[in-house]
Amino acid sequence: MADIEWIEEASKQGWPILMKDKRIRHRQAEIQAVIEHKARCFVIANGELPSAEMANRFITHKIAIYAATAEPGPYIYSVRSDRISILYPSS
Repeated sequence: MADIEWIEEASKQGWPILMKDKRIRHRQAEIQAVIEHKARCFVIANGELPSAEMANRFITHKIAIYAATAEPGPYIYSVRSDRISILYPSS
């Protein structure tokens, strides 16, 4: 399934999107899908991390992620080791 398709489907379901894709904000088709479908995205930008560390980042920041999902999309947050920070739209 193409990225733009699953972004659309997840957004239709009302699901926040957890992903690892450091280049998403530079891919016009994916950004357009995020905008069009008002997606709420949280991305691990370091795709080289072990999967356990990626999962740990989402778990560590779950309260901040839950708080952010209360806001309507579209947006993309980076999930870092010490915080989440907005990638798109850039401030």
